[in-house]
Amino acid sequence: MADLDTLVVQFQNKDQVAFEKLYGMYSKSIHGVVYNIVKDTYIADELMQDVFIKAWKKADTYSSKKGRFFTWILNIARNTAIDKTRSKAFKQSKQNLNSDFFVDIITSNDNLDASTDAIGIKKFVTNLGQKCKEVIELLYFKGFTQKEASEELQMPIGTIKTRNRSCIQQLRDMVL
Repeated sequence: MADLDTLVVQFQNKDQVAFEKLYGMYSKSIHGVVYNIVKDTYIADELMQDVFIKAWKKADTYSSKKGRFFTWILNIARNTAIDKTRSKAFKQSKQNLNSDFFVDIITSNDNLDASTDAIGIKKFVTNLGQKCKEVIELLYFKGFTQKEASEELQMPIGTIKTRNRSCIQQLRDMVL
């Protein structure tokens, strides 16, 4: 862990070798999360590059006191992907889609994509109860907002928020 901390400090000091090492460590995971939100390999590739550039430019805003580096960069990735799906250009590009796009959208809630498992979280998520799996997949792997998850699962938004917090805590307890 000390090596990672050193690597992150070097990254924050704009060390290109540290950038390359962190990119090598996390690019597959970031790509998997982004892909699960945008459902397009080309766009996921592009956004993954954007995520690392944003992280490079904002490196000084990362604080180990607030959380892990991976969590920080994962949040940048998730937000970048969600912003992309909400953009006018993205919505227009998806107006005339083939049926392959919709197959992924209507798959069951326990369908955690193999590329997502690059971060090794699948084994932990599968140990959660069904209600937790549904909420976690929608919010973190499919990029739903809490309001959208509330509508999809037909639950009050307060229930989604509470369940999200408790499920994330269960994951933390398993992982840490």
